[in-house]
Amino acid sequence: MAIIGFIGLGIMGRPMAKNLIKAGHKLVVYDKFAKFDDLVSLGAEGAVSNKEVASKSEIIITMLPNSPQVKEAIIGVGGVIEGLKKGTIVVDMSSIAPEACREVGAVLAKKNAAFLDAPVSGGEPGAIDGTLSIMAGGDKAAFDTVKPILEKMGSPVILAGPLGAGNVVKLANQIIAAVNLAAVSEAFTLASKAGINPRTVFDAIKDGLAGSAIMNAKIPSILDGNFKPGFRLELHIKDLQNALDTAHDLGVPLLLTAQVMEIMQGLRVDGMATSDHSAIIKFYEKLAKVEVRKQKAVR
Repeated sequence: MAIIGFIGLGIMGRPMAKNLIKAGHKLVVYDKFAKFDDLVSLGAEGAVSNKEVASKSEIIITMLPNSPQVKEAIIGVGGVIEGLKKGTIVVDMSSIAPEACREVGAVLAKKNAAFLDAPVSGGEPGAIDGTLSIMAGGDKAAFDTVKPILEKMGSPVILAGPLGAGNVVKLANQIIAAVNLAAVSEAFTLASKAGINPRTVFDAIKDGLAGSAIMNAKIPSILDGNFKPGFRLELHIKDLQNALDTAHDLGVPLLLTAQVMEIMQGLRVDGMATSDHSAIIKFYEKLAKVEVRKQKAVR
């Protein structure tokens, strides 16, 4: 069984790494900013640098905030590239700009290493439960090699196309999630302002055409006033910025995405950058002067 290097042990990466350990894989782990004693206690080997991870691994997974961090960890000074062995497969599971994927992949190709982008959807709950949706881009042979490993962290695991395709699919996912959250927020704020119990609204529409996975996941927490981050608002802002940049390069207008981005930016200025992205509803609540919170269901 191949030794797996895992770099980036935050809200998402830590439970993902734990699932690989539980599945019997040997891991070498490192995070520049976070301690990982808990993973070592589960059997992982701790490293002191990205370079050391690469020198001890045959497959390397990265799970980092954005394109600059991925570039630094993989092709920067002291990065994976300095300890890389010929034939290594590097899988970046972060959500970054498609163009950044292709840039990193081109550098690794000169070292005879394969690179896949394989961003995920499902947030912290999916990372913990091993139920992430994984969308990949890159060489099919490399993908087929790592697919059984990726399946320990989620399903479905889909090869979307060439390098960068995984992140294009992820950007599409994040656009839909953001616009959906805004629509849900508008609807529930309207109902609450009109005096309708939001719990009743949820029960009435969740199984109909307007129902969605994101509404089912987020409304119960909103009704409890719980905005603990499963997916931080600031990370969704990052994803939408990558979507807008990519769309501008391709000549594709993203009108709704741009509007939701401005809502999120307003919330960031109000100090909610580290709240869950469902905090979008607070933007509408503030304007409408109403709170969408839990009430007893009407019978």
